Amino acid sequence: MHSVQWGCSDMSVCAVPGGPFSGLGEVIHRESVPMHTFAKYLFSALLPHDTDLAYKLALRAMRLPVLESTAPSGDVSHPHHGISIVPSRYPRWFTLGHLESQQCELASTMLTAAKGDMLRLRTVLEAIQKNIHSSSLIFKLAQDAFKIATPADSPPDITLLNVALELGLQVMRMTLSTLNWRRREMVRWLVTCATEVGLRALVSILQSWYTLFTPTEATSIVAATVMSHNTILRLSLDYPQREELASCARTLALQCAMKDPQNCALSALTLCEKDHIAFETAYQIVIDAASTGMTYSQLFTIARYMEHRGYPLRAFKLASLAMTHLNLAYNQDTHPAINDVLWACALSHSLGKNELAAIIPLVVKSVHCATVLSDILRRCTMTAPGLAGIPGRRNSGKLMSTDKAPLRQLLDATISAYINTTHSRLTHISPRHYGEFIEFLSKARETFLLAQDGHIQFAQFIDNLKQIYKGKKKLMMLVRERFG
Repeated sequence: MHSVQWGCSDMSVCAVPGGPFSGLGEVIHRESVPMHTFAKYLFSALLPHDTDLAYKLALRAMRLPVLESTAPSGDVSHPHHGISIVPSRYPRWFTLGHLESQQCELASTMLTAAKGDMLRLRTVLEAIQKNIHSSSLIFKLAQDAFKIATPADSPPDITLLNVALELGLQVMRMTLSTLNWRRREMVRWLVTCATEVGLRALVSILQSWYTLFTPTEATSIVAATVMSHNTILRLSLDYPQREELASCARTLALQCAMKDPQNCALSALTLCEKDHIAFETAYQIVIDAASTGMTYSQLFTIARYMEHRGYPLRAFKLASLAMTHLNLAYNQDTHPAINDVLWACALSHSLGKNELAAIIPLVVKSVHCATVLSDILRRCTMTAPGLAGIPGRRNSGKLMSTDKAPLRQLLDATISAYINTTHSRLTHISPRHYGEFIEFLSKARETFLLAQDGHIQFAQFIDNLKQIYKGKKKLMMLVRERFG
């Protein structure tokens, strides 16, 4: 192989010239074996005697030609990315991951030595950005630089801190559109590093978030951490500085909510709580996105948040929008949305008769599960509506009748659901489910009896069952024993 000789074409480096095939020459063959470990040794040996020569040699040795020729762009975070592209031409590069690690160690050694020297650090940074193609290794260098720059017993080295930050920003850009299992850790670390650099660094990453983070990362990790009490204390910010940071975070939150309302709306509302205009804007983004871009689960979550923040009428509106996205079938009596539906109905009931009358048609349209409907009906008849005590409203304090609107519609829907569910169950029922079915009919009778002529309706219902399913003799005998 061309570069196994350790001579150099530069006579100032070695006594014996290596000619055009030197591994440390100005131009090297693209299949030249890298000399990172040897260069690291020479760098440490030469540094006390000839600093310029030490850096010149080490910077030349940073080159890794095989990656330059096979993967000139993108992120080569897989240790064997080079061979995956042209496996037939580079059979000898099975040790590429090891070579990249040695390259990283050489870079780390130079960073440590250049601490405090702005010009040297800039040169080393440029060499890293040009020659290292693995996001994981650049992240390691960023962490190394940060650790060296922030010793426990002395003030931080701001020049090296800025290098760490620049490397971190490069990692963010490299991994933004690629899968990396350490991405969340990388994002959190970058915020920590920017905080250590200072206010301007934080403002910068907030303002250019779209080049560095996904909307979800920007709101849930970056902005949330920047706005935390610990960050404010760490930076010792005065009021105008806090306001500047908060304003940037709110702007980011609204931009993210517009771009990805499903995943960012709740975080945006939380970040905008202390600014009335921003909060109103975030709320309107949710309302606009509710009809097309959001699920019932997301809307229910935001509705509960609104109630918690003291906005019950807005919570009701969001809960109503969530109901329009929901469809609960007759046999989904353990559906995860049931608690949300019960909460929405309880909220409407507490607000008053008008809100209850508005949500019941939505419930009837979306919920076809008899047991859930009967549970809602029972809760609505136990107490008078309007107990939330909204200012400016008068409530009669009377219990609502199931013979009048709006509960009459709910009662009819519940009875109809019990009838339909009964026939569905009887289509494919086995003897081991007979006992459970009889208990289901008992619950159905309780609902029927809420109507004025409920006992007559239920008797007719039972008679119809006996006629239609007379072939199921044992089951009908159990029905007659319980219901006559």
